[in-house]
Order: sequence, then C-alpha cells, then structure tokens
Amino acid sequence: MKLIGALLVLAAAAAGAQDYPAKPVRMVVGFPPGGGTDVVARILQPRLSELLGQPIVIDNRPGATGTVAAGHVAKSPPDGYTIMMGHISVNAIAPSLFSNLPYDAAHDFAPIGLAAAVPHIVVVHPSLPATTLKELIAYLEAQPGKLTFPSAGNGSMPHLAGEVFQSLGGVKLVHVPYKGSGQSMQDLLGGQHLVAFDTMAASAPQVRSGKLRALAVSTRERVATLPDVPTAEEAGLPGYVLTTWYGVFAPAGTPPVIVNRLHAELVKAMQTPDVRSKLEGIGADGSVSKSPAEFAALVRADTARYAKIVKDIGLRIE
Repeated sequence: MKLIGALLVLAAAAAGAQDYPAKPVRMVVGFPPGGGTDVVARILQPRLSELLGQPIVIDNRPGATGTVAAGHVAKSPPDGYTIMMGHISVNAIAPSLFSNLPYDAAHDFAPIGLAAAVPHIVVVHPSLPATTLKELIAYLEAQPGKLTFPSAGNGSMPHLAGEVFQSLGGVKLVHVPYKGSGQSMQDLLGGQHLVAFDTMAASAPQVRSGKLRALAVSTRERVATLPDVPTAEEAGLPGYVLTTWYGVFAPAGTPPVIVNRLHAELVKAMQTPDVRSKLEGIGADGSVSKSPAEFAALVRADTARYAKIVKDIGLRIE
C-alpha cells in the first residue's frame, strides 16, 4: 500500500508539473529595489511573465547580503512557484565567508540559468581629487584608513571587490556595509563616501550623468557602453578582474520538467531584442547557459575560485 501511495504522489506531482505554471510565480530578490540583482530581475520580469503565461511577482526580501532570502527559498516548496534571482555572492561566495548560513549553497538549490554577468567599476565622487586609478591609489597611500567605501552588505561582491582592490593596490580603506546597492549608492552620491567598487548595473547610470567619475572597469577588455573607461590593467592595477553574475534558482527537488521549462523560457526572454538592449544598457553580458547543468558547473567553478580568493585575503564574517 505504501508503494502504491508513493506512486500516486509521484504521478500527481508529474501531472502538476506538466500543467506548470497554473498560477503566478514569485521571484525572490534578496536585496532592496534599485540594486543590480533587482534591476536584472525587473528587466526579465515582463518578458518571462509573457512567455510563462502567468505573472512573475518580484518579492524583495533584503537582509544579510541576500542570505536571508536564499534561506527562505531553500525551505520553500519545490514546485516552481517560488524561484530566486540568485547572485554570485549568495550562491558561490557566501559559503567561504560566513560561518553560519541558513542554507546549503551546494545542495539546497536547483540552478536554472544564468541571467546576466556584469563588471564592476572603480568610481569616485567628483569631489575627490583623483582622475586616474594611479592617482586614487596614491591618494589612498597618503591617507591609509581615512576613506570609507560602501557596499551592498558584508560578503557582497562590491565588498569583495573593495577588499581585492586593497590587496592588489596595497592600500587601506574602511568598509561600510548596507542592505543593498540602492541605499549605498545614495550615500555615495551624497558624498558620505568618496570611492566605491559596485557593479556596472548600479554605477553606470551615475557615471553617465556625471554624478560619479569612473576610473577603471574590472574586465579584461573595455566595456562597449563606457568605451572611454580603461580596464584596471590598462590603468595600472593588473589582476583586478572581477565579474558579478546573476542567475535564476529554484529550491532543490523541483521537478526536472519545471526546471527545464523555466530554463527554456529564460533563454527565450534573454534573446528578445528589448531584454537584450536593456541588459546591454547596464553593461551586462547577456550570454545564456546552454542548460541548467552548464549553469550549475559555473556555480561550482566560481565557488572554488572565490574560496581561494577569500582565503588569500584572510576575510571571514561571523
């Protein structure tokens, strides 16, 4: 009888998966509105809703650099109706940084697909007398520990980007964590901080408007949408190569048919001209993962890569 009951449950789950989605899908974002993760989610939301035939509802749940939201998604029913716009810091870096996480990054999620990859920009407030990266490093060398830099939170990529910059440049800054890039950017624009290392998604609009000065991008090649901004290597800081990626995840145990459906529609959404144009506008590489397995391999590779970086820097967050 137990075997028959189990088979009936599996059959019902399979039938439900075939009808997926039959109601709105909630996409959890672990940061407040305005940051890179939220921006990418909202670029994809309309087209993905259209392709799935059901609304995608953005659910912002900021806290502990996205790990609170990730813990919530990890414990959600694996039925495809709660998904997450994940982030390299939450899904690949956090395990090396935090001693206690409310989820197991390696086992609690089903990777669906890569959504965007964006570089970081070294930016300064216009009041800072540094117009090149070398001038900024010289300024910081003369005033060790005097300047602060904001980030989206402890262990976020803007935080890690700042730590790597300090390590490579031989300078000292004081880190100030926020609950997301939207909040940290406001204080940077207000002059409460004079330097930052946030993503292009968060920083590029402020650079174009003249509210911030860009000194370098963290890519091997210049970014097409900011062609006058040199790479960090061109500007005198070799090795400063960092990329933040965003991707869609479901709770582990989500039926493969649902994971594959979400992946297929994500790919279609990203290939539409309007979505591609908007992603290019924030400097995002709109390359899509060929399969959920390929995205899972990227997550594993970056988990190993950043574990070494974190260890080399000596960074640990209790």
